[in-house]
Amino acid sequence: MEPVILFGTFTVLLLIGTPVAFCLGAASLATVLYMGLPPVVVFQRLNSGVSVFALMAIPFFIFAGELMVRGDIARRLVALAGAVVGHMRGGLGQVNITASVLFGGISGSAAADATAIGGLMIPQMKEKGYSVEYGVNVTVVSSIIALMLPPSHNMIIYSISAGGRLSIADLFTAGILPGLLLAVSLMVTAWFVARRAGYPTERFPGLSALGAMFINAIPGLLLIGIIFGGVRSGVFTASESSCIAAVYALLVTTLAYRTMHWPEFVAATKAAVRTTAMVLLVIGCAASFGWLLAFLRIPAELVAFMKGISENPLIILLMINIVLLFLGTFMDMSPLIVITTPIFLPVATAFGVDPVHFGVILVLNLGIGLCTPPVGTVLFVGCAVGRISVWDAIRTIWPFYGAAIFTLLLVTYIPSLSLWLPSLFH
Repeated sequence: MEPVILFGTFTVLLLIGTPVAFCLGAASLATVLYMGLPPVVVFQRLNSGVSVFALMAIPFFIFAGELMVRGDIARRLVALAGAVVGHMRGGLGQVNITASVLFGGISGSAAADATAIGGLMIPQMKEKGYSVEYGVNVTVVSSIIALMLPPSHNMIIYSISAGGRLSIADLFTAGILPGLLLAVSLMVTAWFVARRAGYPTERFPGLSALGAMFINAIPGLLLIGIIFGGVRSGVFTASESSCIAAVYALLVTTLAYRTMHWPEFVAATKAAVRTTAMVLLVIGCAASFGWLLAFLRIPAELVAFMKGISENPLIILLMINIVLLFLGTFMDMSPLIVITTPIFLPVATAFGVDPVHFGVILVLNLGIGLCTPPVGTVLFVGCAVGRISVWDAIRTIWPFYGAAIFTLLLVTYIPSLSLWLPSLFH
């Protein structure tokens, strides 16, 4: 009966529009009361869920990303991407995807990527004769590349949800090749869509102009090296890296580019505080929910159930992916990571899947969920920037969904795509 109360309360509250954090907390409290345990247990678990030192990295990475968004870094990265790939078929679509790779390595946030890159690229694409739907589609799906690249705070959330025993440096490294593979898949798709629609190419500006744009973008690009190189080499931890990233982002935007002024700084700080509060409240409430899952032995029961269906790891991974894709259509990414990791990670490891590999699968899968209705956060952001309805976007977004699903299948069934690069550092 306890699992019925836990999941039933959560589902009912979610369906009536209650915020996810309160759904998790209320479901945990209702279950604890039914079990006759002291209600204080829920609050103790909530407190322990957010009292994890590694979580310190999240607010500072979010703050660094907000500073970069408001500090005109995106415009310089878009200019560099335009010089490199703008001459390809569907030039501005290719620029959009390449800029997402560059900016994703700085922000680590899909929503920030869609806001910053979309705000710059979608009006330009519309002016050059591209359909608004095409601009929104490219912006929305390419923004999830940021989730795969350092400093993805979702990788940090996964590490903590997995018990804190996984190396954040390994997770950062494992996401790089899948992230680049996703970018290539989207660029090929954008090329075919642009070719069929007859979209134009951009003029190559010349090597001298390319060099000037690269030099202009170096201060922003160095942040990628500072974050990844420092964490990977062991010079500093992910938490220390996040603090350095925030300070460096502030110095670059105020001293090097001189684009950060007091109103922008206040706006960046408020946005970072708001996002951090939301994320940590969800993590804390999900910690209570996750503790109950373990206490009720739900993961163990799920392992036994799936073994009864099939002993083939390929089938098990396919089933997990389908469930995660379904869940991603109506829940946001951070709470889903915290909820589903304690459930599906034991299942995956029971069938021989490496936890780091599974983390990459999970983040990419739930990232696709950010682009799908009815609760696709990044889809809503892209449509708001492009000023079109969600329905107009999803009517034409299917080729890009297909590219993302194709990449997910490759990452799922070719573990070396995730594990080869981390193995080089051991």
